Amino acid sequence: MFPFVYLAVSLAAALLAAQSGPAPVSRPPIVGVAHIGLRTSNIEAARGFYGKVLGFQEPFSLDKPTGGLMLTYFKVNDHQYVEVFPELTGPAEDRLSHIAFETTNLEQLRAYLAANGVKVPAAVQTGRDGNVNFMISDPDGHHVEFVQYMPGSLHTKNFGKFLSADRVSQHIIHVGVTISDRAAADHLYRDILGFHETWHGGMKDERTDWVDMRVPDGTDWLEYMLNVKNPSPRTLGVMHHLALGVPDVQAGFKLVTERGYKAEPPKIGRDGKWQLNLYDPDLTRAELMEPKPVETPCCSPIEQ
Repeated sequence: MFPFVYLAVSLAAALLAAQSGPAPVSRPPIVGVAHIGLRTSNIEAARGFYGKVLGFQEPFSLDKPTGGLMLTYFKVNDHQYVEVFPELTGPAEDRLSHIAFETTNLEQLRAYLAANGVKVPAAVQTGRDGNVNFMISDPDGHHVEFVQYMPGSLHTKNFGKFLSADRVSQHIIHVGVTISDRAAADHLYRDILGFHETWHGGMKDERTDWVDMRVPDGTDWLEYMLNVKNPSPRTLGVMHHLALGVPDVQAGFKLVTERGYKAEPPKIGRDGKWQLNLYDPDLTRAELMEPKPVETPCCSPIEQ
């Protein structure tokens, strides 16, 4: 009788599994900001800013299949870059190409997002730099890339290289994008991707203009830039930005000044942190920021 009992149990288990459906796909780690992609109208001027003023080396670049530069990479650290595309065609065009986050398992992340109703490509792709990646659009239409660094890629082959001592910073601590509907953004970034709020504040205590959303498995964050209506190119460049962590903003100010950049002096922001606003030749903001507040932040405490 034992074979029949075993068969009955096996059939019952199979039926239960069929009724309950496939096991849910779990979200793999999202560990930090991988890069920000920016458009420029003058690649040599951009090199002057990101290379000479900020001190980031340019380890490699990619050409278009038809010829001519497609993009170049400025290395902040082994896992973070500023990608610059010489494709800005007019003064009113958005300088932001895309933002990107690093994951440890790209295919699992693609399947997880698909299972949670996010429109994703049918398969991951291998980029010309040798890493696997895919792109989605957030509710505001920003292109959001996810990347997994692969053995033999341009990035991994250069681990430990092109890390100049002249760098003004060694870490992109956050990137900022405009958000028109916080609830819609929260559904993607918080509810699905697992980001969580660490601070919010505003120009006035009674309003929220900025929300810091930390990646689920690291310390970097995405900054929601709220309450932005019909921005000028200059305003959009302020909003779509990157922030570079520094231990001492005053030292950073001294360094970029010595390199010929004319900046307004550092100030303490509403989050209580010292910061210095710099602008590339196309008016995209690169903010130097100290990691901890020196004054009490407005509006809400900061999760450290």
